[in-house]
Amino acid sequence: MFFSYGSQAQQSKSVDFRTANGRLTFVHAEKKVSGTARYTFDLLRRVDTVYLDARKMQVDSVRLNGKKAAFVLTDKQLKIVLPKKRKKKGNQLAFTYTASPRQALYFTGQGEGAQIWSQGQGKFTSNWFPSLDDTNDKMVFSLSFEVPEGQIGVSNGQQVGSKSGRRVSFAMQQPMSSYLLMVAIGRFTCFRDTSNSGVPMEFYLEPADSAKFEATYRYSRRIFDFFEHEIGVPYPWNIYRQLPVQDFLYGGMENTTSTLFARNYVVDSIGWNDRDYTNVNAHELAHQWFGDLVTAASDDHHWLQEGFATYYALLAEREVFGDDYFQLRLYENAVQIERSKEQKPVVGAGASSLIYYQKGGWALHALRETIGEALFRKAVEAYLRKYQFRNVTTEQFLAEVERVAPAFDSAAFRRKWLDNPDFDMEEALRLLRKNSFMQRYFEVSGLEEQPFEAKKERFATLLAGDDYWPIKEEVVFQLTQLAFDEKKALLETALATNDVHIRQAVARTMGKIPAEAYAMYAALLDDPSYITKEIVLNALCSQFPEKRKELLDKTRGIEGFSDKNLRILWLTLALKAKDYDPAGNAAYYDELLRYASPAYESDVRENALTNLLFLDPNDTNALEALARATVHHKWQFVKFSRDRIRNLIKKERYRTFFSELLAKLPDAERTAVENLLKESK
Repeated sequence: MFFSYGSQAQQSKSVDFRTANGRLTFVHAEKKVSGTARYTFDLLRRVDTVYLDARKMQVDSVRLNGKKAAFVLTDKQLKIVLPKKRKKKGNQLAFTYTASPRQALYFTGQGEGAQIWSQGQGKFTSNWFPSLDDTNDKMVFSLSFEVPEGQIGVSNGQQVGSKSGRRVSFAMQQPMSSYLLMVAIGRFTCFRDTSNSGVPMEFYLEPADSAKFEATYRYSRRIFDFFEHEIGVPYPWNIYRQLPVQDFLYGGMENTTSTLFARNYVVDSIGWNDRDYTNVNAHELAHQWFGDLVTAASDDHHWLQEGFATYYALLAEREVFGDDYFQLRLYENAVQIERSKEQKPVVGAGASSLIYYQKGGWALHALRETIGEALFRKAVEAYLRKYQFRNVTTEQFLAEVERVAPAFDSAAFRRKWLDNPDFDMEEALRLLRKNSFMQRYFEVSGLEEQPFEAKKERFATLLAGDDYWPIKEEVVFQLTQLAFDEKKALLETALATNDVHIRQAVARTMGKIPAEAYAMYAALLDDPSYITKEIVLNALCSQFPEKRKELLDKTRGIEGFSDKNLRILWLTLALKAKDYDPAGNAAYYDELLRYASPAYESDVRENALTNLLFLDPNDTNALEALARATVHHKWQFVKFSRDRIRNLIKKERYRTFFSELLAKLPDAERTAVENLLKESK
């Protein structure tokens, strides 16, 4: 009865799904989604069945053009049997479904902090909404769903209709691939702005983070306006929003019109000096053109999304931070590529992010330098306008470059930058040396092998001069192995710059701190940098135990980043110094243990667990919390917890503890720990 398709791409030649509409209900407590899905599609050829990707779903009441339809449901697909008399245009398909997705839709947090959010790229939206996983199949999506009291929900496109009770509705106007479908529900505050071209912009934060709006979203409007000018094609959608969610899997994700990103980038004005959102912000926004508007036809051409987003993010940073910063970032990317053991071409499937992102970005920089900025802009604009809302290949992009730059040898360029598994570091350095700052940076870096006395005066001049901070940072790094007496005067000059980067370099490289340098080093605790504060507090408490009370009193109450790096360090140091505040130790321990619980994000939990086990490797509370961390949607955290347990159970006392703990653990965690115990036999 059923026609078997050899690949997803084959259906797109026979069936054109045009619209997808979902009326959904999400249940956080049950980690479940259910509702009605409706589609319109046209038949391009005569076929017996059509299918949607639907992973491990329950499906009922399938109707085609208003009539009950026969269907077959597998673990991956819903296949609908077409009647003998069939319409070519405007077919209507509808059904109800229920799913309990294990990936692509995540139910995080607890109580008022509960959130629901999606991640389709690499995980398949068809885990939570029946769709088509093939990126070549694009539909116009619209979603309607219920939002709990006190929370808000967002999806792709603009909000439409009037809010009915707790139900909200969003609709796209143009087609997109299903991996870009998104939903996010939680407690958020919305900050609104409008681009120079009139596009409404929405920036979200959890209410407790509202004061961090300026630092987190600094330059967002400027980057948006810059891209519209630089790319030459207006922003292709009717709204743009950004929203940070708990325990996000990556730095950010460019869902059409609505970027989700990690809460690590939610920072205050101090945290911004260490970890700003600018690059990720620009990268995800660039994807609205490169990836969302034009989408790679296959994994072979993935660089057309990631290489472009990486390069345009650097161009945005050049707009904000200047050309010297831009050149330095290009150099850092080149070094990363050169040092990598991975030798793969940019065009082709199966490479790492480094190849598609940084190496792909470098290919675009080489192209821009080869044909000039004006022709590069003209080619990119022509490429985007010609293939908007379509799928593209590398050949199609290069053809547009040749069209605007007839003298350009695309075959030679492709051989050198796209198909070559090696990276042309010599050519990259030649391009970088066109910048005078990079010339000086390379010159200073080249002094590393010279004896200190031969470069001492030069270093003093550089530190006191007006060179861009990376040159002075490089000077400080080259002082690392010297005795304090030899470098004291230079360090004082470096600190006197009052540049947070250079002062942090001093903090990182001091090593053993002489008593005479205590005051100089302790002054770094006042720097507007949570990383510097963490380095200095840890070093001083370790090397000057008699000063612990003074140091802990000074830094009490500083939380640091969203992972509570400084608060967790402070609690650890206070507990380690048992005589600091004996009456408070129980409360300090309880707070630290609480941070290891599922009530907090994985980076907070990992930080707390690391410190608890540092204080006492036999702490049964911490060991149980470690076992409960073996199951989580974030693989990095799961790896951390399982690797720690693997190490511990090499010793019999820990093996016995975890074996006896099994009875107390929930099913999933018990299975994970059981497997670890079995594999270690």
